[in-house]
Amino acid sequence: MYLAPDEEKMLAGENGETLQKMLELLVALGKVFGAERLVRIRSAQVSGASYKTIGEYGLAWLSSLDARAVVPAVLNPIGMPRGRWKEMGIEPVFAERQQAVIGAYERLGVNLECTCTPYYLHETSFGDHLAWSESSAVSYANSVIGARTNREGGPGALAAALVGKTPCYGLHLDKNRNPDVVIEVKSDENDWGIARYGALGYHTGKLVGNKIPYFLGITPDNDQLKALGAAMAATGAVALYHVKGVTPEARKNRFTISDLEIISIEPDEIDQIFTDIPVDAVAVGCPHCSPAELIDIARLLKGKTVTKPFYVFAAQGVIYNNSMTVNVIERSGARVYADTCMVVSPVMEQYPAIMVNSGKALAYVPDMCGAVTRVGSIEECVEVATS
Repeated sequence: MYLAPDEEKMLAGENGETLQKMLELLVALGKVFGAERLVRIRSAQVSGASYKTIGEYGLAWLSSLDARAVVPAVLNPIGMPRGRWKEMGIEPVFAERQQAVIGAYERLGVNLECTCTPYYLHETSFGDHLAWSESSAVSYANSVIGARTNREGGPGALAAALVGKTPCYGLHLDKNRNPDVVIEVKSDENDWGIARYGALGYHTGKLVGNKIPYFLGITPDNDQLKALGAAMAATGAVALYHVKGVTPEARKNRFTISDLEIISIEPDEIDQIFTDIPVDAVAVGCPHCSPAELIDIARLLKGKTVTKPFYVFAAQGVIYNNSMTVNVIERSGARVYADTCMVVSPVMEQYPAIMVNSGKALAYVPDMCGAVTRVGSIEECVEVATS
């Protein structure tokens, strides 16, 4: 693996022990996956931010590091909203440990915007090389934006943030971004919303695993693409997908798909994912809500009062820039929280059954929160929360 002179010096420890260890980690990853060199990245997104997931040993490791991020870097959602953890019902002991995790990342120069949707906050462009770790963010960056990132582990993404580079392999290379399988969706799209695209992704991820699918028969918008990709990344390991005539590489490239396996998906395969069970709480924003999603939720809740706990999750920057919309939502009794989500917050473990509008949450909540999960459209979520 080729290293530039400045990289050789860093590997020799001339820039300090932490950077030496970080580059050792990146070089080891590169050698495992056959990378010929490192590539400069525009930004990093680091997972392993919730104390619920990293625990005391992860915190100890973070606290041992001594360096600063050299590219814009953000965190994945943490276990609580930083400014409203008491209101959310977080225990003080957990809050103290979560604050210690946040402090460790802040000392390393990581931006404390804790979100799975960093693309709403920082400009990310077609062709940019990134080191992102959250599965739905990776899917969106590769597929919807046309940027380039592998699904990094938390330590690898942090190392890339501190070094400013990542091994150039996998989805950083043109040759690895071609579709592997065609997904032909047999359904009338007229009544499709975000939840149905999430359900399509939930089903497709199980079918394709880690292959790169090429979709025919759908024309999703960006929020629907986000839901589709997030769910495929949760039930499979899909880090890149293409949609004919919609996603940037499918528009720019004439992929040869005639020799690929074709999988047809019928309407009833999607219908069966939707159930009708009683729930104890409703949670939306997995991935974090876009401004458009917040506007839609506010429209549906205007003049209504929630009768069940209703959680809405979004990035702090998105909440701040849409404060009037958020106020409408919260007047109903729903709560809009930054920094966290239903998957990584311990608060959600108190509910035996949770309704979501996300295929990703449908996949993760049962294991992460121990709850039975029901998926429905945002209209259905609001109806259940206010009935």
